[in-house]
Amino acid sequence: MFKRIFLFVLTNILVMVTVSFVLRILGVGHYVTEAGLDYSSLMIFCLIWGFVGSGISLMMSKFMAKRMMGVEIVDDRGQYGDLVRKVHTMARAAGINKMPEVGVYQSPEVNAFATGPSKNNSLVAVSSGLLQQMNTDEVEGVLAHEIAHVANGDMVTMALVQGVINAFVMFFARIAAFALQNAMRGDNDDERPAASGFLYHIIVMVFEIGFSFLGMFVVAYFSRIREFRADQGGAKFAGKHKMVAALRKLQQKIDLVDDSQDQIKAMKISSKKGLMSFLSTHPSLEDRIAALERSY
Repeated sequence: MFKRIFLFVLTNILVMVTVSFVLRILGVGHYVTEAGLDYSSLMIFCLIWGFVGSGISLMMSKFMAKRMMGVEIVDDRGQYGDLVRKVHTMARAAGINKMPEVGVYQSPEVNAFATGPSKNNSLVAVSSGLLQQMNTDEVEGVLAHEIAHVANGDMVTMALVQGVINAFVMFFARIAAFALQNAMRGDNDDERPAASGFLYHIIVMVFEIGFSFLGMFVVAYFSRIREFRADQGGAKFAGKHKMVAALRKLQQKIDLVDDSQDQIKAMKISSKKGLMSFLSTHPSLEDRIAALERSY
């Protein structure tokens, strides 16, 4: 718990320091003028904050995953040599130049994930529970799915999507808060600077929460698309029957998946139905299996 808190605080400190440095280098000052909002400065301000935050998270993703999940990097000479060789064989088939690191973390959950700042600087990790619960074909299906994520550049894609959403959330929240504050100002408040004071920042926070919730639908939509694409890639690299077998085994072991680390799981099970399915980062396993069967 303390390790996760420390890493979270460290990441946010790096974001704040980096953003401050970039803003200073670019000479981006205050976006509020006597005439109102300077929309160009505001957009640059928001883009820097949005993309620097998601960019730093992407650059630190391997480091964070190893520390938070306790991933042990393995090689082709030890106990998990066959696992490493399978990952590297699929990676070469996918056109990846630099082989991904391969890791195992001790957990009873049946799960795996791929992460890293680029397809040539990536990590594929599986849980000990997955290796114990799945047979050889099912493990290959999971590994192929993760390699497809790496080959498709999904980590970068989602970082860019999140960066755009972050920027627009900040941008529109400040415009909405500025407009609302102006509408709330009385005749005797004309001398009060616009977009200032404690109330303004509270209003910005409220709008950011609301717009962030709406942004979650967009991020989840793109995440679901990448899962279908990774399943298709998994079927290509390992064979359709192995990919389907892996998904069916995940259906059987749905209770053995830990949802506490949503941000780094590429094979996290998600089977929400109804309205909440639009907020799910992963399609239901039933939909994923059906999509594979329709494609071949």
